[in-house]
Amino acid sequence: MRRRLVILTEIIAPYRIPVFNALAARKEVDLHVIFLAETDPNLRKWTVYKDEIKFSYEVLPSWRKRFDRYNVLLNRGVGSALSAFAPDVVLCGGYNYVASWQALLWSRMKQIPFLLWSESNVQDVRRAHPIVEFIKDEFLSRCSGFVVPGRSAAEYLRAHKIREESIFVAANAVDNEFFATSALAARQYAVKRRTELGLPERYFLFVGRLVREKGVFELFSAYAKLDKAIREQVGLVLVGDGAERVRLEALAATISPGVVKFAGFAQREQLSFYYALAEVLILPTYSDPWGLVVNEAMACGLPIIISKVAGCAADLVMENWNGLLTLPRDESSLLGAMTKVASQPELRNIMRGNSSRHISHYSPEAWSLGIIRALEGSEVKRD
Repeated sequence: MRRRLVILTEIIAPYRIPVFNALAARKEVDLHVIFLAETDPNLRKWTVYKDEIKFSYEVLPSWRKRFDRYNVLLNRGVGSALSAFAPDVVLCGGYNYVASWQALLWSRMKQIPFLLWSESNVQDVRRAHPIVEFIKDEFLSRCSGFVVPGRSAAEYLRAHKIREESIFVAANAVDNEFFATSALAARQYAVKRRTELGLPERYFLFVGRLVREKGVFELFSAYAKLDKAIREQVGLVLVGDGAERVRLEALAATISPGVVKFAGFAQREQLSFYYALAEVLILPTYSDPWGLVVNEAMACGLPIIISKVAGCAADLVMENWNGLLTLPRDESSLLGAMTKVASQPELRNIMRGNSSRHISHYSPEAWSLGIIRALEGSEVKRD
């Protein structure tokens, strides 16, 4: 049976377009995506690749305001948009917008399944706020089922007393083919690309926001304490921007020997060059629902150093196989991992191949199959 599915999600993120395209291509689904906004200019500088969209979608009228750490987004026309498409199932990407609650109430009124696309994990430091957890519990109790990207998110729901049969896995994915192909092309012209981007011959790579909770200060401290011989050969490149950039630049000036490069924000096409020419991706985050930069790096054939609390760590990174797991806020753990990867070229080569093979199972097509299973499960429960 062909099901009419609405996905309600925040913005037109470039990494979501390939997975939505893959889902729209399946004969089991008539897909319509409702975006609450086109982008979030306060946090993201992504190019919106509208020409690549192959699914039905609309962007609701919205008003956005940031108050300190809190992002308020209000929309008009949620109920009208849902009624116009008349879905059999609604999949909602989050609970923290007014529109999410409107969609939930609309679905309950129409008596159709409402699935929450949940990425929270048990290591997430944000779980500690009792008011937020109370609101989330209220939302969870009203959902028909749940779609999660992997093990950590599923564990979070189990901790909230969600029944196993209500949890469906649709593993987070990026356009593996794009990143693998772009990385191969970059390596074929490695000297040219390094010169264009001003990159060291060898380097550790960090991709993400330059904020404390991403573990960037521990990363700098660990890099500064590496053996002098390693720092003379291996630089540190940071792709991204954020509130702590000025402080990090001041720290970088104190590290000698060693090369630290701040590349700034990079769009998808250029980002693949940084991945391709790096030795390893490092994500020492304190808390992360998933970490799609790890998918991207693995598609480019990189070893991964990642803190155990990242949502993707349990699914994507296996110790000493395609990467190394570290403890959050633990400079010594990070230092040991960086030393090991930098000083063992044979291990890096093995990890490269393992990353490429493993990430092939985390494709947009695999994600879409997970969504189909969730839809089938929600129909069985309703029957």
